[in-house]
Parts: sequence; C-alpha cells; structure tokens
Amino acid sequence: MSFQNTDVRIYQHGKAHEDDIWITIFLLTTNMLSEVEAKELLSFLTLDTRPDVKGQATEYILGLSGNRDGCRYLQTKPDFLKALVTLTTDPSIAIVKDCYHSLINLSADETMHQSLIKDSDFLPMLFKNLLDPEFMFADRICTILTNLSRHVKTCKEVFKAMQEQEIGLAQIVDIFCTEGYNNQASLHYLGPLLSNLTQLPETRHFILDKERCVVQRLLPYTQYQASTIRRGGVIGTLRNCCFDHAHHEWLLSDAVDILPFLLLPLAGPEELSDEENEGLPVDLQYLPEDKEREEDPDIRKMLIETMILLTATKVGRQILKARNVYAIMREFHNWEKELHVAAACEKLIQVLIGDEPEPGMENLLEVEIPEDVEVKLKDMDAKEQEQLEKDQEDLLNPDKSQQCAGIVRMM
Repeated sequence: MSFQNTDVRIYQHGKAHEDDIWITIFLLTTNMLSEVEAKELLSFLTLDTRPDVKGQATEYILGLSGNRDGCRYLQTKPDFLKALVTLTTDPSIAIVKDCYHSLINLSADETMHQSLIKDSDFLPMLFKNLLDPEFMFADRICTILTNLSRHVKTCKEVFKAMQEQEIGLAQIVDIFCTEGYNNQASLHYLGPLLSNLTQLPETRHFILDKERCVVQRLLPYTQYQASTIRRGGVIGTLRNCCFDHAHHEWLLSDAVDILPFLLLPLAGPEELSDEENEGLPVDLQYLPEDKEREEDPDIRKMLIETMILLTATKVGRQILKARNVYAIMREFHNWEKELHVAAACEKLIQVLIGDEPEPGMENLLEVEIPEDVEVKLKDMDAKEQEQLEKDQEDLLNPDKSQQCAGIVRMM
C-alpha cells in the first residue's frame, strides 16, 4: 500500500501507563508530518514500545517509503532511519519484516543511499546477518545490498564495509554457490550483488584470478532455471568481467571455455547443416527438437553483449568466428521478437561477418576515439535506442501514444 502526500496524526488516550496507550493514524491527502507529530511517531519506534503500537508505526513508515515524496521526507529525518535499523532486532517478526521492506524501498531510491550508509551500524549489521545461515530475512538483506551497490560511489562503500568486517569476496561466492546455505532464504540476489561489485576493478581481479577458479564456479548458473534473478546476476557478472580484455584469450580457452555457456541459452531447435554443426562447440552440436531459448529478453541481450565484448579483441573475434557462432546467431535473429535484443544481435553479426579492423585497431577497447566522434556516436546510440523503444511501444500498444512504467517496491 502506498501513501502519497499523507499527514499522520497520532493520538494518545487513557492512563500514563504504556498498556493503556493506543494510537489512531488518520491518512489525509495534505502534507507530511509536522515536527510535533514526527517526534511523537518516532517515540513509538523503539524496542520498548508495546508491539501493537509499534506495529502501526512501522506500517506507516513502510507506506511512506513506498513513494518518492515519502522517501524525500524520510531523507530529512535520520532518526527515523536509525530507528528502522534498530527495530530490525525486534522480537516481532512482523515488525522486523516491515522494517526490512522499508529499507528495501529506501535503498531503491538513489538519493537515499548516502543517508543510509551514513549510519555506521547499517552496513555491518547487514553483512553480519547475511552470513548467518539461520537468519530468515537474508533475502531482504541481499536486495538492500544490491540496491546500494548499483552506483559506483556507494558500491565502493559496500565493498569497503565488506573489507572492514573481514568478509572476503571468496566468502560471498562460497555462500552463493552453496545450495541450501540458508534454509530460510534463497539468496538469489547475491547474483546481482556480485554483478554490481564487478563495477570495481578489485572484484573483477578476484573473479578473473586464474588460481581461484571463480569464473568456472559461476558458469553453470547461466542456465539456472530456478531463478531469473540468480541467472541474470551471474551473466551480468561475466559481462562486466569481459571489459578486462587482457583475459579474453583465457576465458575462451579450454581452461574456462566460457563460449558454450554464453551461446547455449541463445540456441534453438533449428536444424543446421552437418558442416555448420561440426564447426560449433561440442555442447552446441545437433541440439534436440525441444531445445528452448532463454526466456528473459534482458538476459538474452546481456549474453549477446558479453560476446560483443569478447569480439573487441583480435583473439576473441578469431575464436568466435572459428567456432561458427554466426550460425547460431543467424537463427537467433530470425527468432527474436524483441527489437532491442535483435539490434544487439545485429551488431554481433556485423562483427562476425565483417572484415578485420585496420592495423593498430585490433583491440577495439583500446582504440582512442576523438571527443567529437564519441559525442556523435553517443548521440546516434541514443537516437537508435529511442527509435527502438518507440517501435516496441507501437507494436505493444498500437492504439496508445504513450505507455508509463513504474518501479515495483515492497509494500
């Protein structure tokens, strides 16, 4: 439930003893809490407050956190944020749940990030509970950490907190790869958290360490059918790691063999010629008639983008061409209905069938682009994306000129 432009009036009646206190919250379409009302509401957000009174107060905060105006208001009230963190230790499961859902909503708003991490107890508390194999709200913690690590600035703060708590990336990967680590939480959102952390060179260096075999542990999750979140998180991690072009040859070698894991989700049941099949990686040859492709269009696009990054180096282009990736992508392009995914596919195909770049430009990630050309290219990409979105909108809503999209929050 979402409350917009609400005013809360809290009344106390009866004896001074807490057992006789009760509150009534009137929701009015006027302004936010006055200073007096805010102070009174805050007094109920304590561990010592009677559960039913405290429950109504946390429910209101949850509603407030579900819209932009409410988040902006809470941003000016650090005492409320601190109270929410404190109440995550409350004995009432319902109250703790409301607090974590409020923190998820607040962490989904980028402008709230600094306000949240300013509390020195916040990130340490999250990591401590995440590591507890019996903590029932670990999934909520994964979601909050994923939200907070979306942008580089706060991603660095999350990584710093991990180091201060002596929590290594190896420990996070171990938890992620251990089925049933927490019987009360799936921990799927550790996938997107890892993906976000690979914005940082330290994380990419860890995952691409040839002695650790981290990439090899993550690769099977590219086809993890039980969770789109986990699957997409791992593929996002692999994509980010492919920006480090020095590792392309190793990633494509037999030591890792990343290509089949990227290509198989995009392959379908179409029959290829014997010659085409023989050029493919073994896992892609003679696929069954019931072979299905990755169902999520965003994941399909990330898989293609990862291969595009691999083709930025000469060795990557040579290997993808030699392994007949074109045959799979040709059939995929004929099948794909999502315009933005098809556009990414076309870019990959152009590289696969195109000529080699001129000498000195073999590594496309190292080519220096003049500033004016870069501006033009970005402008072209923006216009292309705008046109793709318009075309997609026209296909989905032929009778509507506009379509609005919203962010799903916890309520």
